[in-house]
Amino acid sequence: MVRLLMFGGLVSLVMHTSAYADYTQRADVQAYVAELVAEHGFAAEELEDVLSRAQRKQSILDAIARPAERTLKWHEYRDIFLKEPRIEQGLAFWAEHESVLLEAEQRFGVAPEYVVAILGVETRYGRITGGYRVLDALATLGFDYPPRADFFRRELTQFLLLAREEGRNPLELTGSYAGAMGYGQFIPSSYRAYAVDFDGDGLRDIWNNPRDAVGSIANYFSVHGWRPDGTVAVRVDVAGDAAAELANETLELTHTVAELGALGVDVDGLPADAAAALFRMENEEGSEYWLGLNNFYVITRYNRSRLYALAVHQLGQTIKQRRQALTAER
Repeated sequence: MVRLLMFGGLVSLVMHTSAYADYTQRADVQAYVAELVAEHGFAAEELEDVLSRAQRKQSILDAIARPAERTLKWHEYRDIFLKEPRIEQGLAFWAEHESVLLEAEQRFGVAPEYVVAILGVETRYGRITGGYRVLDALATLGFDYPPRADFFRRELTQFLLLAREEGRNPLELTGSYAGAMGYGQFIPSSYRAYAVDFDGDGLRDIWNNPRDAVGSIANYFSVHGWRPDGTVAVRVDVAGDAAAELANETLELTHTVAELGALGVDVDGLPADAAAALFRMENEEGSEYWLGLNNFYVITRYNRSRLYALAVHQLGQTIKQRRQALTAER
């Protein structure tokens, strides 16, 4: 039977067949629909039209439940993201989108190398953005993955609100197996809060428009407290056990530079009152220590991992230095 699907002002014809696992036959989904009708003013029939077409994907459940074979050490993690192809692609992206990166820096105060690095780590500059329908990912995890079902149901709600607000077809938007979307892999709640229409065309298109993607990442960093020209991370020497025992304690900046200096961290040249955290990174030849400051912490708000933040920092700096060297040769 052909049924008319209307959502957020968008109209499309959809074939309703038994090939779709109909989530709306479940009591928990009916309760969810009732909640969204009451809290957000959706029409029940409209929601049911959409959710009846959500497909449970076993591959999504397998991907999110698959335990890592082992925890990567820093040098292993770093080698994933600082290979030559990713650096070269970052240089090409920067060259192609230099004007918008400069515009984002002027508006949000975020240096281009960090926006480029986020794009490089997340999706290879838009090359690998995920092939799952976001609706399928969030419905599967929201209703069939008990360990984090509450989180993913909230993100499903954010996604449905996003589609309504933006006039987008929720059956067409794609992303990762966890529902992260576009160049910068924003989850729906992040999209609603931080995505921007950076080219003024009336759309916040992080899927196909690199201008909006650049502006959205810069805005995310700005809102989370990025400081223009602020230090991100510094490699430091550590003397004695007192400071070493604090390493990797938390991502939060719970100490000042002066406090860490008093415990044996070499903090020469850094403001004594700056908030900081100490991190130990494992290399093949042993440990190295890094001091993360405010902007390092901001990167961890994008992905709550010290390894991720340092990889973004080093990829960005590598691309910047390579770009400067190429400019000097001309």
